[in-house]
Amino acid sequence: MEAFIKETGRAVVIPNDSINTDIILPKQFLKNILKTGFGPHLFYDWRYLADGKINPKFELNKPEHAGATVLITGVDFGSGSSREHAVWALTDYGFRAVIGGSFSDIFYMNATKNGLLPIVLPEAERQILRDIKPDETITIDLPNQIVTYNNNQFHFDINPQWQAKFINGEDDIDVTMKFEAAITAFEKKQPNFD
Repeated sequence: MEAFIKETGRAVVIPNDSINTDIILPKQFLKNILKTGFGPHLFYDWRYLADGKINPKFELNKPEHAGATVLITGVDFGSGSSREHAVWALTDYGFRAVIGGSFSDIFYMNATKNGLLPIVLPEAERQILRDIKPDETITIDLPNQIVTYNNNQFHFDINPQWQAKFINGEDDIDVTMKFEAAITAFEKKQPNFD
């Protein structure tokens, strides 16, 4: 997992509430178990018109939002099915963080386990962030748990264990491997049942 300490980048606002995993990544794109190749299908039904052409009105399709690394959204983001693919689509597209009013529990856990930082901020603070212009940047300082936009600073909470994993660029397997010597020693003490 790529370390996340401080991210300064452009943001895109999709202010809708209750964006579920079927909207984030429709079911027809769940044929792959690799974590790559999903970005082009992110928000597919919103990004493309019925004839398959790009929807020029959708935020991600506007040239000024190309390369955005932070998504600002509404409440109840990631509800619906438990598909981890939705997180993979967001990270494959290039997002490093999603700022919302709330997240479904399963989506939140999938995000933290796959290097996508979910940040919960209240409505008043997200309303200020929604005013971000395409040429402006937002900074997320994970060690200090601060989101900065213009002269505004907003504190966010994160479980200290998840914070450490992000800062160190460690997933669950990386953390487990820190105990490899102890695991091996334990295994050697076990009876052989061959």
